[in-house]
Amino acid sequence: MLQATLRTDQDLSAIDPQMAWSAWEPTPEEPWDAKRVRHLMRRGGFGAKASEVKQLVDAGPSKAIDVLMGKQSTQATEAFELESGQIVSAVRSSGNVQSIAAWWLHRMLHSPSPLVEKMTLFWHGHFATGADKVNDTELMVEQNRMLREHALGDYRSLVQAVSKDPAMLLYLDSATNRKTHPNENYARELMELFCLGEGNYTEQDVQQLARCFTGWEIRRKAFRFNPYQHDSGFKKLFDNDKIESGEEAVEAVVTHRSMPTFIAGKLVRFFVCDEPDCPPEFLAPLAEEFQKREFAIEPLVRKILSSKLLLSDWSRGKKVRSPVEFIVESMRSLQMTTNFDRLAKGLDGVGQALFNPPNVKGWDGGRAWINSSTLIGRSNLLVDLLREPATRFAQGSLDAWLKSEKISNQSQWLEWLERSLVSIPLSPSDKERLQTNVAKSDGGFDPWRKMLVALSLNPKFHLS
Repeated sequence: MLQATLRTDQDLSAIDPQMAWSAWEPTPEEPWDAKRVRHLMRRGGFGAKASEVKQLVDAGPSKAIDVLMGKQSTQATEAFELESGQIVSAVRSSGNVQSIAAWWLHRMLHSPSPLVEKMTLFWHGHFATGADKVNDTELMVEQNRMLREHALGDYRSLVQAVSKDPAMLLYLDSATNRKTHPNENYARELMELFCLGEGNYTEQDVQQLARCFTGWEIRRKAFRFNPYQHDSGFKKLFDNDKIESGEEAVEAVVTHRSMPTFIAGKLVRFFVCDEPDCPPEFLAPLAEEFQKREFAIEPLVRKILSSKLLLSDWSRGKKVRSPVEFIVESMRSLQMTTNFDRLAKGLDGVGQALFNPPNVKGWDGGRAWINSSTLIGRSNLLVDLLREPATRFAQGSLDAWLKSEKISNQSQWLEWLERSLVSIPLSPSDKERLQTNVAKSDGGFDPWRKMLVALSLNPKFHLS
């Protein structure tokens, strides 16, 4: 019989994999309550409003994951997509990366399918492509749309689409791949970073794979195959010496035995815990599920989100929020709207410029997100957000919103903030320090805003 619950201090190596990835079920010690709903909504989306939390407590875990995926909001999705389409049409050809980043932040905050946006963010970091090199905002928007379309779909189709994506072709120099001089950049990253990981391919595999992609180019901002520049001979990739086309080569990489475990590990790090890296044997139940479902992404993500490892108290506080998660989760919980262009610029300053990952490896994440400088930077970003004239709370003032939430004093406010925005409990000394900082601080803010800013300087606020 499998262990019913996980201890919060239990080492990953001591946890049975089958138990870890079995479906979580409520117990008297671990009920399905508002605290667990908020945890799921942070990990699978970008937080939740109080009204959403109450509804999801009544709905149960499975339906809550359906809500994250947008499965119960067809009309809301249609209306949202119409509005989002109008926004992006106005900015996609502007050449201004911050404008398209602002559009995407608007989607993250308001999407009725938050898990789709969360997965689009994951794939953006996984198939990292930078606008600085691509230098075409229309291509970056199209790549973003493609990642969203395949976000929870079939991994085979996703990798095929990424391999022909014009922004990716430009970013990894594959658009100039000729039979007389094959470029190995995309071939190497496809195996090392996108599908297999280090140690699961050889230099000969890189050379042969690069030959497969010769003749892949861009014309009028779209993929085109040029047969005159394609090396049409057979190539040997892994144990198959009858591969000719780029599409066949992508299929060989995607169906390599190492791929399911590699992708499962990346998803576990994204959703469950920053460290330690899970060994292959711990990931085996997920890899088997991925293989069994013929590389469908949605069942794998659902298994992770509904697992004992994620929904138990064990995973609480074991991830550092990225800058985007920190700010969008705060805004969603507080029902905030603001000037998204300025917000996009501010996120650039704290290390997560959307559409411009630092390199082809994407963002390192985890502990790399937080140090003394970035902690202050995040607090300053929140200060700027609170000072921004366009910032609203449920379309009104902060005072009106506090009244609607029945918050009338600082103790109630701190309790609300801890309950809604903090994953692990604040200690009595934490709370005393916050009250002292609010009493001391100036900066022209009222006590409500001072408390929120003071909380943002506590490292616990940045754990998920």
